[in-house]
Amino acid sequence: MTSTHAPALTGSGKRFGVQRALRTVRHHPLGLAGGLLLVLVVAFCLLGPLFYRTDQTDVDLVNAALPPSAAHPLGTDLKGFDVLGRLMAGGRVSLQIGLLSAVFATVIGTVYGAVAGLAGGVVDGFLMRVVDTLLSIPFLFFVLILSARFHANAVSLSLVIGAFSWLVSARLVRGEVLTLRVREFVLAARVMGSSRRRLLFTHLVPNALSVIVVVITFQVADAILVVAALGFLGFGLTYPTADWGSQLADGATYLSAGYWWLVYPVGLCIVLTVLGLNLLADALRDALGRRAD
Repeated sequence: MTSTHAPALTGSGKRFGVQRALRTVRHHPLGLAGGLLLVLVVAFCLLGPLFYRTDQTDVDLVNAALPPSAAHPLGTDLKGFDVLGRLMAGGRVSLQIGLLSAVFATVIGTVYGAVAGLAGGVVDGFLMRVVDTLLSIPFLFFVLILSARFHANAVSLSLVIGAFSWLVSARLVRGEVLTLRVREFVLAARVMGSSRRRLLFTHLVPNALSVIVVVITFQVADAILVVAALGFLGFGLTYPTADWGSQLADGATYLSAGYWWLVYPVGLCIVLTVLGLNLLADALRDALGRRAD
């Protein structure tokens, strides 16, 4: 039998199970809280502008730095933008960057780690030494250099963050593949003539999805924190695009002047989003983590 007709043997019992994950999260109090918190944040950022419409393009200095009122529930910022509307717009951009960079990093890390784990030996050792070397370089240092050198937008910032954050996922996937490649279903696929590509994408990667799902959840949280840090340091997105880090940086300058509404609401949004993602990832790790067969 040729490799192209080798059946997909999946006897590991470790494939990603959506129903099992949802069932475990539902009975995991902190995971359920994290999931609900994340749903609320996403709904606030994506659906909020449909019900609370504000102008986030034209500067209005006449109404700048107004405290919370009936017209502006969270006040206005130093450019006259409604803070509540600005939080929705900035959150939407931050979530987009977080998700895009996490997907980009996880795809690269999954392929790299799976190839290293399947190859083994000298190839695995060399690929992992490359990862160790890159991990020793300060991640934020390079992102700051690239952000300062090139004009940042949502897509470019996502690619830059993703290009430097795939290393951890590569190590985790590689470790999972090392345990999977000696399993009976993989050995049976080898005997039946499966090619390395088929072993990789039909047997190993699908059975490592439990690790991948947890990794991508943490990656989104990390990316949102990186975007916030870049914006706070002045290397984030520029007007008219808003992100939570830039909002936090603008407000922190005037916190001592009593403009608390420029800092606390956006800071709370960042904390709640990252907290929800981490709680959900922790529950998913319990649901989909390694189990002894």
